[in-house]
Amino acid sequence: MGFDHIPGDWRRGRLAGRNLGERGGSGLLGNIVVGVIGAVLGGFVFGLLGISAGGLIGSIVTATAGAALLLFLIGLIKKS
Repeated sequence: MGFDHIPGDWRRGRLAGRNLGERGGSGLLGNIVVGVIGAVLGGFVFGLLGISAGGLIGSIVTATAGAALLLFLIGLIKKS
């Protein structure tokens, strides 16, 4: 595994942040972290639900959904 996945993770983290109305942004490093953790979280949740998303588009959807879920959970924690 190389560093070639980082631009995609950054884009997925940024996309998830925009979809949830995040105004301040997390910055480049924050978006990369959200993208990576979101991809793992999305794969785990999709696996629990029995959803199989194959191919490039399926991976992008899974990672974006996971990143959005992660940002939603972080927002809930921050509000508490």
